[in-house]
Amino acid sequence: MKQPIRIGALISGGGSNLQAIINACTDGRIDGQVVIVGADNPGARGIEKARQHGIATFVVDYGAIIDGVRTNPEKLPLPADFNFDELLTKQALLSSRSDLTKTRAFLMSRVAAEAQLLHAVRPYALDLLVLAGFMRNLSPYFIDRVNTDSDRPRIMNIHPSLLPAFGGTDGYGDTFRYGCKVGGCTVHFIDYGEDTGPIIGQRAFPVLPGDSIDSIRKKGLQLEWELYPECIQLFAAGRLKLVKKTYELGGGRTMERKVVEISFI
Repeated sequence: MKQPIRIGALISGGGSNLQAIINACTDGRIDGQVVIVGADNPGARGIEKARQHGIATFVVDYGAIIDGVRTNPEKLPLPADFNFDELLTKQALLSSRSDLTKTRAFLMSRVAAEAQLLHAVRPYALDLLVLAGFMRNLSPYFIDRVNTDSDRPRIMNIHPSLLPAFGGTDGYGDTFRYGCKVGGCTVHFIDYGEDTGPIIGQRAFPVLPGDSIDSIRKKGLQLEWELYPECIQLFAAGRLKLVKKTYELGGGRTMERKVVEISFI
């Protein structure tokens, strides 16, 4: 029998998905335990939910760190292993045409914050880190230090759209504004891009003529609270495998992509 996995979570707001994950751990739908919860701002209400369950918490104030980059960058507490050129070649969040000064400031602020995240979670020996409404992009610096085995990613995210459609911050709003007839949510592993990582699971709902942005979000959240625990349990049961596939596109062209396969053993 597998040992229960140790789960860490990062949040930015109220933590409704965090609560769904905690509930699923408590009632046995996830063979695991949430052992640490972190937030990117002191006002994240989900921190109190974690504390009510006796879960350790911490806050890394991203806003203060970003302000520090703007006002006094030479005093920013960067880790000794920060390598701007290495991160620049790996990151996929900013265009190669972006202003190099702005790119450097972005990566410096993220790495300064992420070094604190890593320091906070390291003692808990996590098997899986879940992003539960964490509204910050993670840089390759952080990802590489959590995903120590490239074939076994350990950072999971839930997104409010049927990826690859509508990546970014307002998936349900985009679903409504584009007049989609179907909406949904996606759980995926994190990679260097924004909402581009290998897809683990998806759920869909119909968008009806009388729906509003609010009703679409309500439908989506109900599915998120079901889907996220299910995908975490697939990870806990060792049923997720990352495989590289090559697809023929015609005309001698091919595309390679890492995808998630789910075993049914």
